[in-house]
Amino acid sequence: MSNLPTGNAVIGQSGGPTAVINQSLAGVIEGLQTGLVASGKVQRIYGMRHGVRGIAKNGGDLADLTKLPAELIELIAQTPSAALGSTRDKPDDAYCAQILDGCRENDIRYFFYIGGNDSADTCRIVSEKAAEAGYEMHCFHVPKTIDNDLKENDHTPGFASAARFVTLAHMGDALDNASLGGIKINVIMGRNAGFLTAAASLARGVRNTDKDAAKRPAPHLIYVPEVPFVMDEFLSDVEAVYTALGRCQIAVSEGIRDAGGNEIGPQLMRSGEVDAHGNVQLSGSGALGDGLADAVKKGLTPAGGKPPRVRADTFGYLQRCWPATSPVDAMEARGVGRHAAALAAEGGGGASVTIVRTSNAIDSYRSAFGRADLSAVARHARHMPEDFTDGRNNVSGAFYDYCLPLVGDLPAFGKL
Repeated sequence: MSNLPTGNAVIGQSGGPTAVINQSLAGVIEGLQTGLVASGKVQRIYGMRHGVRGIAKNGGDLADLTKLPAELIELIAQTPSAALGSTRDKPDDAYCAQILDGCRENDIRYFFYIGGNDSADTCRIVSEKAAEAGYEMHCFHVPKTIDNDLKENDHTPGFASAARFVTLAHMGDALDNASLGGIKINVIMGRNAGFLTAAASLARGVRNTDKDAAKRPAPHLIYVPEVPFVMDEFLSDVEAVYTALGRCQIAVSEGIRDAGGNEIGPQLMRSGEVDAHGNVQLSGSGALGDGLADAVKKGLTPAGGKPPRVRADTFGYLQRCWPATSPVDAMEARGVGRHAAALAAEGGGGASVTIVRTSNAIDSYRSAFGRADLSAVARHARHMPEDFTDGRNNVSGAFYDYCLPLVGDLPAFGKL
């Protein structure tokens, strides 16, 4: 530690907020307080308001976190959403040069950024620019995303709590669907990765891989981006279940795509709204659910007959910050923050913190924290492995075993 630079530390939060992103913030603060602050290497801990905007724009907007009382840190940790505020800014080289200027002005020697792969890329660029300028600064990416799509990680903080929400929502929705019958479509976040949509399979309460969708507990059909979506096959799947049961519950990812890799959602949308990263806006629109519902009504209505009862819900932002977190998620989110601070105290340059599963048994699940090069995580996206899917409309028992230990205890229901 004696060879480490002396100065200040800064922490920021980026991208979509989650139920546990503040656990990571608290973890970094605690880790710094007991490590680099206690050793005298860090004088002040600052928080960037609204991500890197807080240090790059208009002279900076920083909150002093150095002497926050432990009681307040704990309360913040248990509060969903980004306590410092977040941003969708995707810094390019020029923007990162502004970030570096702000770091120099505030004598920042330790830079922590909590977010997804774009946040890892920001860390990478800022780290490289600092090295080119001969300014010693150690940059650390702290993982976060409900999409669960960061490479080098078994799973990411935020995913388990969102997966718990998806699971519980489908459990309740399945009971509603069974009471009145009809066809129910639920559109779930995740963009290009199907992990969060696949979590709906936990609502079944059993490790079910029946090839006959009508014999599966709800949700009867699950569609993820990793398996090409074909509208005619979808309609055939729905009709088979509905004919057999008089009801059908469907979980579908917002990022489903055809065999050519084209997203289905934008094909059903009337506008081409995009977010700050140039991605077509999927989560803020109900167009995919409405479009699929219309297709089902048209495709399953007999000539001269009555259309089936079809409803669609787009879960949207509800999934991100629901205040009923997974205990595993809260623990690991706090842990990656502390580990980032510990890596900073060890020296050796910047890194991205990773989560590695060391035991998958549901009654003895365990994980550990590691490090990866920023370049290995930055701007890369992870997808569900092939063995997590089962045919065109289901997920496998392997996924069920992977996800179940993460979400926490689930309720048991009775049946007449």
